[in-house]
Amino acid sequence: MLKKITAAALSLLALGAAQAANPLFAPLYTADPAVLVEGGRVYLFAGRDEALPAGKDFVMHEWRVFSSCDMVNWRDDGVPLKARTFAWAKGRAWASDIVKRDGKYWFYSTVEHATVPGFAVGVAVSDSPTGPFVDARGSALVTNDMTQQTDIAWDDIDPTVFLDDDGQAWLYWGNTVLKYAKLKASMTELDGPIHVLPVKDFVEAPYLHKRKVEGKSTYYLSYSEFFPEQTAYLTGPSPTGPWTPRGVIMAKNLKTPTIHQAIFDFNGRSYIAYHNAELPGGGEYRRSVAIEEFSYRPDGTIPFIEQTKTGPKANPSAGCK
Repeated sequence: MLKKITAAALSLLALGAAQAANPLFAPLYTADPAVLVEGGRVYLFAGRDEALPAGKDFVMHEWRVFSSCDMVNWRDDGVPLKARTFAWAKGRAWASDIVKRDGKYWFYSTVEHATVPGFAVGVAVSDSPTGPFVDARGSALVTNDMTQQTDIAWDDIDPTVFLDDDGQAWLYWGNTVLKYAKLKASMTELDGPIHVLPVKDFVEAPYLHKRKVEGKSTYYLSYSEFFPEQTAYLTGPSPTGPWTPRGVIMAKNLKTPTIHQAIFDFNGRSYIAYHNAELPGGGEYRRSVAIEEFSYRPDGTIPFIEQTKTGPKANPSAGCK
């Protein structure tokens, strides 16, 4: 009976997404999207918001993963890991990011530490993008006592991981203060000191990606600024800059003060994933992941992107099942 119910739920999920793309994944409330593209399929990871309608705080115990071959029909691939996958954590499945290296999938995530006051960054690993993931270290990669720039407990959140063409991996994270560090090839250790990147009005949600512009590599560092948040970005010639401010690419939400983006390409088109709170019953602690398609300008800059209810058009990937 359980298998029949699950199959029916997945069918409804795919049908609902085909009819009205944004927000995605109803009836679940989801937030903080991270994206991996592989094998003609998009894998989207999101924390699950489980707060009650009158809730006054985030209730997040697990990450979910959904996948699509065409950006319209989405498959629910379940729960690849939970906050308590990290035995040293006491909960809080906050924002994450994922990258593939050497045939393994490395998942960097925000959790609340059980013994070191404040939030921490953990790293989990799997042989599959859909999990199951296991703790890759047995301890946190970054703890709140490792950074002293602020006295808040949540300044070590929202990790984004970027693997450059030269094999160097980078980790960016932070709230109020944007921090970054190199990662060793093991993907489980910092390779050198933690640096601070002074970004005016930075709040959280850093995200790093790269593309060629007029034959040269351009790095895009997007993030949330102000509160309520809007999405802005910088560009630079390397993962460490120097950085040029490029302005706002998505406006603040109406029903939640956060937004949190991931930018990616799939089948020759460009997309931004983000969250709002536009599902029925949505709010600050009951958010909804959505996706928009956009096109870079000829000079490589990103235009302002409007949120829509229709979302992207179908973009089927040949041979994807």
